[in-house]
Amino acid sequence: MDIVIYLVGAVAFFALVMASIALHEIGHLVPGKRFDVKTTQYFVGFGRTLWSRRRGETEYGFKLVPLGGYVRFVGMFPPAKDQPGKLRQYSTGPFRALADNARAAEWQDIRREDEGRLFYQKKSWQKLIIMASGPTMNILLAFVIFLGVAMTYGVYRSQPVVNRVQECIVATNDADRSCSGKPPTPAAQAGLRKGDRIVGFNSQAVADWNEISTLIRANLDQPVVVTVERDGQRLVLPQVNTVITGVSDRYDPAKRVAAGFLGVEPVVKRERGGPVAAIGDMWLMTKQTAVALIDFPVKVYYTAYNLVTGEPRDIYGPMSIVGASRAAGEIAATDQIAAADKVASLFTVLASVNLFVGLFNFVPLLPLDGGHMAGALYEGVRRGWARLFRRPDPGYVDTARMLPVAYVVGGIILLSGVVLILADILDPIRLF
Repeated sequence: MDIVIYLVGAVAFFALVMASIALHEIGHLVPGKRFDVKTTQYFVGFGRTLWSRRRGETEYGFKLVPLGGYVRFVGMFPPAKDQPGKLRQYSTGPFRALADNARAAEWQDIRREDEGRLFYQKKSWQKLIIMASGPTMNILLAFVIFLGVAMTYGVYRSQPVVNRVQECIVATNDADRSCSGKPPTPAAQAGLRKGDRIVGFNSQAVADWNEISTLIRANLDQPVVVTVERDGQRLVLPQVNTVITGVSDRYDPAKRVAAGFLGVEPVVKRERGGPVAAIGDMWLMTKQTAVALIDFPVKVYYTAYNLVTGEPRDIYGPMSIVGASRAAGEIAATDQIAAADKVASLFTVLASVNLFVGLFNFVPLLPLDGGHMAGALYEGVRRGWARLFRRPDPGYVDTARMLPVAYVVGGIILLSGVVLILADILDPIRLF
């Protein structure tokens, strides 16, 4: 029965991710149609076509490999300036030849009646909207899901109330967890008790646990005076010094950083919230995603290295859609959390995936949407500058010249995907 639940959870999550990808492509399709760009294909998946239906000039369908999707706009690359609409008969190098061949392939599908409907001919702001609408759709989906979870079920949040005071300082690698012969924690020295509400830290008022945690981390081994509310009274506790310890970085949990340590554990409570809470959660996750994107190539390398050498996999490392689906299956099948928690956790993971996909596609490199957006922005600025100083129109930006970058970036993405899928099959990250 557990296997069945696991498979149902994994398949259902995978289907929801593919639905998110389909909506991402609709984000491109709708403004493309609205701005009258010739659109020949809308597909979910890659490879051999499983099913399709043509409506007007556009073919809609599904393909064999369900790991993405695309919308094909005709005329992504402008013609060569010296031979509009034709393949150049000479080349100044392999990179130029690559651009010219891609341009020629585009122009095989262009007819005389398509004049004015080609993607490159659209206004810069229209191209920007078309390309930005896909990842924006994922970010909106993430917000809607985060908001739905926060409003209906709630999110577990640490409160500025003491749940437990650690009596002594025990090293992480110390097998003896008793307090015999070990120094007391700063919290124990200050006289903090279970149920105390922390309202001040070094005369600075605090309202939530995130503030308190940030101040404790930054305090390192400096003096601190904690103010608490206890039994309806406000008490200023004796001054102590926090101690330095190693903790997980907030934006990259795989890294250990030096931080202050007080020795208290907060009360954790499930709270419902609205748009402000959802945006706050998304903002924290956005900063974490930005760090993850910067470290992504290095983390994929170490994932491959660990897979080959048999070293333990980093539990905070990246995973593919296969790994995310396996994790969803584990959440669905476990008996360690309640059914409502499972549903909330699955949708939270789905929101996280959408946020990552949206932010990833804003990276300003081809073949990602951000690369086309960067081209549209550059074109708009360049033409606006020319108008401002009454200079000749510089024309369209030739994004075909960036195809070598697109192939390199696309190759890195493909290789990373293969590595992560293999790792998620052979050495998956296990949650339970």
